[in-house]
Amino acid sequence: MKKNWFRTVCIIVVFLVTFYYLLPLIGKKQYSICNIEVYNQDSVKIYEVTEQEYKIGSNLFGPEFDESIKIADIGDSITVKGRIPDDILRNLDVEIDWDENQIIKAKLVERTAKVELPSWFSKKELKLGLDLQGGMHLMLEVDTEELSKEAAESSVKGALEIIRNRIDQFGVSEPAIQKISKNRILVQLPGLRDANRAKDLIGKTALLEFNLAANNEDITKTVEAIDSYLKNNYDKYAYLGEIEEEATALEEALFEIPEEPVDSTADTTLVSTDEEKHEHLFSSLIAIYGQNFVVKPENMKLFRKIIALPEVMNIIPSGIMILMGKVNPKDIYGTRPVYFLYDTVELTGASLKSADVRIGQGMDPKTAGKPYVSLQFNNQGAGIFSKVTGEHRKERLAIVLDDIVHSAPVIQDKIRDGNAQITGNFTMNEAKDLAIVLQAGNLPAPVNIIEERTVGPSLGSDSIRAGFKAALIGLIIVTLFMLIYYKLSGFIADIALICNVLIIMAVLTMLNAALTLPGIAGIILTIGMAVDANVLIFERIREELRSGKTVRTAVDNGYKRAIITIADANITTLITAIVLYQFGTGPIKGFAVTLSIGILASMFTAIVFTKAVFDGIIKRKVRTSLSI
Repeated sequence: MKKNWFRTVCIIVVFLVTFYYLLPLIGKKQYSICNIEVYNQDSVKIYEVTEQEYKIGSNLFGPEFDESIKIADIGDSITVKGRIPDDILRNLDVEIDWDENQIIKAKLVERTAKVELPSWFSKKELKLGLDLQGGMHLMLEVDTEELSKEAAESSVKGALEIIRNRIDQFGVSEPAIQKISKNRILVQLPGLRDANRAKDLIGKTALLEFNLAANNEDITKTVEAIDSYLKNNYDKYAYLGEIEEEATALEEALFEIPEEPVDSTADTTLVSTDEEKHEHLFSSLIAIYGQNFVVKPENMKLFRKIIALPEVMNIIPSGIMILMGKVNPKDIYGTRPVYFLYDTVELTGASLKSADVRIGQGMDPKTAGKPYVSLQFNNQGAGIFSKVTGEHRKERLAIVLDDIVHSAPVIQDKIRDGNAQITGNFTMNEAKDLAIVLQAGNLPAPVNIIEERTVGPSLGSDSIRAGFKAALIGLIIVTLFMLIYYKLSGFIADIALICNVLIIMAVLTMLNAALTLPGIAGIILTIGMAVDANVLIFERIREELRSGKTVRTAVDNGYKRAIITIADANITTLITAIVLYQFGTGPIKGFAVTLSIGILASMFTAIVFTKAVFDGIIKRKVRTSLSI
């Protein structure tokens, strides 16, 4: 009985987890982000909105608009006649003929999808690989022929770090950037269409700069200016309605509100009065973590969209710029630091002679036994660095590579000899990564593109249709065979098969894996293998029934006799999949991942789930026969 309870709990947990990760895929709605202008019958502009997230199927501006925007390509403009929603009409100050359709002009900026579910549901999505959604495939080679072994290795690591930083600027979903040999780097950019921009950005010379962090007064002016602009232009940017406007810890820190201590985890107070409505649109996106400003992952897209607006860049106080910190490789979906810096470059990478990782000696608690980064500047750089550090004690000096801030250490004292230390609670790997970034400003080895491949979105769409069509046909054939040949027992196996496919999709989503064509092939293969276990079990049950055993005994013995054979077959296949993943490259790894997940899921559904169903059928009442 205890065993049955444990099995029941396991089944419930597995299906709840599957439901948790799959429901967002079902609840996802497609949106087209558009710039929309509406004109009346006299061609007078009566309404304008920038980057509105238009829900496909909503018919907000009429069915003709909906159909046109659905089939438009990125960058296309459309002009249709349609009706204006009542909530928009009520806010217009111009006279229009309410009985006539208006002229609606729209330009498609991008497409996106949103999950319309409670906030506590999973935010993870099943990503599509390069071969399914289109994009770019680049093979890069670092020219290390004239370098020593140590310098060559350092150059490749530096190039890898620079490329990661630059790819981050594209905002590409799930890019693949990996070293595949001693001097080659594979870059895959799903969804990216602009090949020339990608090549130009990846191939340009690294730009390493040192900029001072802005003081609180200038940060306050910047935040207030952006908040004020967004408040006054709220109706122009539809996506501002997504911001959960709050009086944040940022304002408490900057505007010197002493009542509460700065705490990034503290609950905030919603702004609810009419006078304060839309007062905190920008500052609400920023939180405080320790001594840093951070942007939470759910606010990242909106934050980057706002700071990239030309209008916002124009109203930021002169001399101030807003840059993002680097992605934490241990938590790529976590918070990102944000820095307010002065745009004056105090020093560049051209003045840096070397950057090395060292272990601190002596009794100083900041460095003793801890890794730190040692910097050495050339003669010109030493003079500049001495002046900067002398004039800006206790201020932060940001290390910026390709517009990404990698570190912003505090200047402790004037440094006269051109030798500096960057200390902090670094791990050895973090210190090495920072040294690589600093050295990257003077990369001694060029990076060449030796292979380039672009996959169009239409080819990706065809691949998706063909792959899912094959999977669906395979699933239908297998289910029909099991239903005809094994009757009611076959129907139970079919339910287990469908559950198996759902579990595979849920696990892929949970692992943030990208679904590729080889991955679909692995799922199709799993469909065939999944019922193999049930075929073995059902044949053993038939043998037991022919020998005169009762239904309950026949089912129990059938599972016991088949389970060893099933385990042997699946374990050997699983070992093969693990070897493929370990030694294979991209497509082969995708196949190995889905195959491995499919094997484990099929063993669970074929053995645990179907046995629970049979027990439920048999134990409720005595049966003299079984449909098998």
